[in-house]
Amino acid sequence: MKDDAIKISDLSRIPNPNGDVMHALKSSEKGYNGFGEAYFSIILNNSVKAWKLHKRMTMNLVVPYGLVRFVFKKDKSNIFSQEIIGENQYKRLTILPGVWFGFQGLKDKESLVLNIADIEHDPSEVETKPIDYFNFNWSNK
Repeated sequence: MKDDAIKISDLSRIPNPNGDVMHALKSSEKGYNGFGEAYFSIILNNSVKAWKLHKRMTMNLVVPYGLVRFVFKKDKSNIFSQEIIGENQYKRLTILPGVWFGFQGLKDKESLVLNIADIEHDPSEVETKPIDYFNFNWSNK
């Protein structure tokens, strides 16, 4: 399900002997759609946070630490799309409104997800469903 609603962007990682610099998003890039808020979400190894759909929010998801599998579902069919990103697969996922998604931690202990969103969190613009709402097997990696 790769289409205009999900974009994958390679990100810069600048080596530094005292600790690397990891770019996330610049205002000049296509994924930038304005700024509403930025927040971090910690996901534990093998834990799953699913399902959520934003009606207005564009998300820019980056995993600077750890490894996370993101699963997307755009329509009523049973077709899912997956992307795994993290510190050694350093990319940004730009997700437009209208896409169901969930994510799973794949690194020992915990992983860190950064969302740079174009609007502030608004409970009225997000829809959530329980993990078993869609028929997806989270144990297959």
